[in-house]
Amino acid sequence: MLKYVIVSDLQVPYHCPKSVASLAAFIKKFKPDEVLCVGDELDMPQLRKGASQAQEVMEDLGTDRDTCRQVLWDLQVSQLVRSNHQQRLYASISTRLPQLLKLPELEYSRFLGLKELGITFHQNVYNIPHTDWIMIHGDQQSIKPQGGLTAIEAAKRHGKSVVCGHTHRQGLTSVTEASNGLVGRTLSGMEVGHLVDTKSKGMSYTSGTFNWQKGFGVMYVDEKKVYPTLVPMDNDGSFVFNGKRYG
Repeated sequence: MLKYVIVSDLQVPYHCPKSVASLAAFIKKFKPDEVLCVGDELDMPQLRKGASQAQEVMEDLGTDRDTCRQVLWDLQVSQLVRSNHQQRLYASISTRLPQLLKLPELEYSRFLGLKELGITFHQNVYNIPHTDWIMIHGDQQSIKPQGGLTAIEAAKRHGKSVVCGHTHRQGLTSVTEASNGLVGRTLSGMEVGHLVDTKSKGMSYTSGTFNWQKGFGVMYVDEKKVYPTLVPMDNDGSFVFNGKRYG
């Protein structure tokens, strides 16, 4: 039986260190075949639309990048998909210094040094091996207010079951096609939550009101049969899996 761990939105430097430490300890013990990341691993607030010049100069993108690399290493991430926060790098360069767009060292995978970390970057979707599931970030279709509904919307669009993030919510739902008593395929959608420190300054835009759930996902694969599981985390980063508490 194959085992996958799906890491939710980190948004370094606004990640929750306690949550990351708990998850890293779990991964070390669980020994999954792969650790997948749904994206938004690096926030890059310095490059967001509307960032002040002072913020761009004073806040250290290089330090944030190094922290993100360490977090991805600690979590043993091996697969990473594109996400909207990654696009901040391209948007900033294309707006201000478009002549630099073709520099290979500014390609996102090189900028973050993913090859050195043993991480494969996927510009579109990641087809999860030995399954009919794909991993995407979750920002390229309509966003729903309840956990799981954005993922199932994406599943209908792609015609495959989907695991995603972006919403910072946790939810798992399915839809089965059937007609005249004949059961067809079942599509499932899983949103894996987030690993953000909700009290950090980067979350001030929420005004303290949000419908988010901290946690991650686990997927078992047995002869192409997929068994997805959500693991919720407490606010302190602790969680329970198979009767054992981590954190």
